[in-house]
Amino acid sequence: MTGLFDRMNEVLPLAYQAAFALRVLVATLCGGAIGFERTKRLKEAGIRTHCLVASASALFMIISKYAFCDLMTGGAFLSGVRGADPARIAAQVVSGISFIGLAVIYRNGSTLKGLTTAAGIWATAGVGLAIGAGMYQIGIVATVIIIVLQIVMHHFNIGNDALTVRDLNFSMKDSPELREALLEELNALNVMVVSCHITRHEGGYVNYGLTVKANREITFDEILAFMDSHPDIKNIGF
Repeated sequence: MTGLFDRMNEVLPLAYQAAFALRVLVATLCGGAIGFERTKRLKEAGIRTHCLVASASALFMIISKYAFCDLMTGGAFLSGVRGADPARIAAQVVSGISFIGLAVIYRNGSTLKGLTTAAGIWATAGVGLAIGAGMYQIGIVATVIIIVLQIVMHHFNIGNDALTVRDLNFSMKDSPELREALLEELNALNVMVVSCHITRHEGGYVNYGLTVKANREITFDEILAFMDSHPDIKNIGF
């Protein structure tokens, strides 16, 4: 065992090991930057998740490239003479990160949520692998592209996956006037009804369960103002 340590320290001196620590640190910062944008959107995976994914990916890449330096023969670093393959661990990261991405994807009515966050986690793993391989420039550039893409796509709502999906439940008195007021409010909020479930109750009340898509978040103040302006609304859930 002592001979192995001596061999590793001979091939990978302290300067190399400090460089590896710097790669993990840079990858963690890049992952945190991506996670910060996700945290502002109140997404399932935030700063901690993205930091861990990026730093672990960088570590795996370093292990994949340099952990077999004791197998070096003839002065050729990782010559592969004894079967060392610097790509196999990195390849498993690309596949294995999919399990984490799957954990943040869930079905909400007729739509799926979390796809963008899952894709961001997968991309963050790529950033970690790049920086772990010593490709600082491409790793940092990819981080900037990912963050800018997330912000621009969210701000301008480009594509159907940028729309916000909400479940709205209205329990109110069953009257043509109130139904008309509800339709006007939905139009004012500029939402598209994806699915609807209507239930009539005793006492002249009806429940509307709506799944809607909107190009922005529906705020609590807007819902509260609508409820205050119509006393016959018994309950609103969103």
